[in-house]
Formats: sequence, C-alpha cells, structure tokens
Amino acid sequence: MKVTTSKSKNSESFYIAKSYINNKGKSTSVNVRKLGTLKELFIEHGPTRDDVMKWAKEEARLETIKYKKEQQAKAVPITFHSDQKLDYNQQVLYRGGYLFPQAYYYRLQLDKTCRKLRDKYKFKYDINAILSDLIYARILDPTSKRSSYKIASEFLEKPSYQLHDLYRSLDVLGNEADFIQSEVYKNSHLLGKRNDKILYYDCTNYYFEIEQEDGDKKYFRISAVPNLFIVVMQVLVQKQSNE
Repeated sequence: MKVTTSKSKNSESFYIAKSYINNKGKSTSVNVRKLGTLKELFIEHGPTRDDVMKWAKEEARLETIKYKKEQQAKAVPITFHSDQKLDYNQQVLYRGGYLFPQAYYYRLQLDKTCRKLRDKYKFKYDINAILSDLIYARILDPTSKRSSYKIASEFLEKPSYQLHDLYRSLDVLGNEADFIQSEVYKNSHLLGKRNDKILYYDCTNYYFEIEQEDGDKKYFRISAVPNLFIVVMQVLVQKQSNE
C-alpha cells in the first residue's frame, strides 16, 4: 500500500492505493481508502503538510498489514504426505507450454484454413484440433504420430479426436500442405509489417509413417506447415522483443 494525492484548484486529497498487475500485464494501482482533504486532516494531524503525510504513510503501513492478514485467512491449506502413493494410471502431469504457440496459431487464422479443408473434404473429425496439436507437439517435443497424440493427451485441453482420426488426417494434410503453407504466409502479414524480401526457411524433415495392409510403409512429410509456423513465430517474437 502507498499514499497518493490528488490536487484540484481549491484542495488536495489523500488516498491509500494498492498496486497490482492488470490483465494486460501492466502495473497499475487502485484507491482502496480515502483519508480526506488536506484541510480536513490539518485539524487532527497537522499543523504542517509533512505531519499529515507522515500520518498518512503510517495508515498505509497499517492497511498493508491488515490486507496481508485477510489474504492469509483466505488461504486454503494443502497437506502433502511423503509416504502416500499416487493412484495408479492417474495423470499428474499437465503440459501448458502449448498455450504460447496456440495464441499465434489462432492469430494466423489457421482455424479458418481448417474450416476450408473441412468444407472441401466433408470429413467428420476435427482437423483443426489435429493440426494444432501436431504443431504444438512439433515445437515442444518432436516425435512420431503416436507420441504426438500422447503428448497432446497431456495438454490442459484434451484431444477432441481419436488416434485413428489423426492417421486419417495425414492424407489430407499431406495433399494440402502447399495450400496450408500459403495461408500461413498470407495471414502472417496481418500480425504486423516486416521485411519479407528474404524468407528464411527451416527444411528439417518431419515424417509420419503409416503401415499399409500389404506390409508396405507409406510416409507423409508434413514438415512444411509446422516449420513455417515456427519461422513466423520466430520473426514475430524477435519483432516484439525489439519493440
């Protein structure tokens, strides 16, 4: 808590304010108590302005102590037992790192791109959820298709599709990689101006493997989409850090 003042033409008012971080990540403050005007406070805490300010700071200190006690009273105690075993097959780890690329995924309007694919192919599974999870898993922990699904299952938001839906989507993602890639690049200009005369491209291959009924294996390379997504993110992050 701190003391703030507000001056007008004919008076000066004293307040106790509390600082906090707002939902935009910026530091701000709010008045929690009005102490009175300087003229009013002179009567009991004068005779000088310094005397009034000294009293106001002491009131702010006491208000801080009161606030901390109230917060402690609201705290919920959690007891841990080192000798207690965890329940078998119960998830105790949740991945939240995907929330950062998720913000850029939707700012690049990839969900709208997936709606175009859904309308074109008329499939029932959620291609948007599959593509987004593949991208998040590619960034966080590049692995196989089965492991990507397992990683997505550890996200705070569970997959809305089954593993066989992921297999079925690979044909579409492989065939439409150029279209998705062009949509990502086109929509990336909506996020801000940048020098696009030179495009740096990650050519790392990312294969998904499907074993067919005759025993042959078919490979799908869909690295273009997640890798371009990563490049766009790198450019945007660098741009924000420079600002």
